[in-house]
Amino acid sequence: MRYMLQVYFNGADERLRQLPEAEREAIVQEYEAFFQLPQVKDGNQLQPPATATTIRVHEGEIAHSTGPFTPDEPLGGYYVVEVSGVDAAVAIAAHIPAARMGAAVEVRPLVER
Repeated sequence: MRYMLQVYFNGADERLRQLPEAEREAIVQEYEAFFQLPQVKDGNQLQPPATATTIRVHEGEIAHSTGPFTPDEPLGGYYVVEVSGVDAAVAIAAHIPAARMGAAVEVRPLVER
């Protein structure tokens, strides 16, 4: 099964920036190693929420606003993993460095087509 691991930084990105350079570099290396796991099929960090444009379509008209859909806990990035089930997806998600720095990681199955 394929799962999306959605990373909501919840300040983890700011905590990372405050670490000494050597610690930041070690965490970057962890991310690079995580992305090389055979179960990880795709993933990207997103630009800051202020760069987002949110659109809605109402009665055929497009309305858009600047900023994220929700400012409370904006999505900071994601990974797509292919594993045997939710327990395996959770185990992989626990290795995302931001998770131990206060980020929330939502594990959600993808619709298989």
